[in-house]
Amino acid sequence: MKSSLPIVVRSTEIDVNGHVNNAKYLEYFEWGREEWYEQCGLAYEAFGSMGIQTVTVNINVNYRRECRQSEALIVTCEPEKVGRSSYVLRQEIVDEHGEIRADAHVTSVTMDSSTRKSREVPNELRKFF
Repeated sequence: MKSSLPIVVRSTEIDVNGHVNNAKYLEYFEWGREEWYEQCGLAYEAFGSMGIQTVTVNINVNYRRECRQSEALIVTCEPEKVGRSSYVLRQEIVDEHGEIRADAHVTSVTMDSSTRKSREVPNELRKFF
């Protein structure tokens, strides 16, 4: 399943170069992942009831084209691959014409909430891969 989250670039997200600061892209991607989890029925509370948390362990971002104030963007997120305790989500930030502004591969690990150690990806999440 692929999710899409529309956003609009705000003035507070612009840096001295007149475009979105690179760190803000990470925030946009995070918003997109949260939207994906929500659409999958895996809100934070759902993971809590399973006794797990998800932890981002790696993000590889390609900044393709600058984003500027007031632009309408769409943040997408879709599952790419799953391992024993880790999984990768592919994300894009596209403009209203479908042009990719940035893309990323985000690796997360499922962690046991009590032991704070990695744990097998639960079937409730695995089924989306």
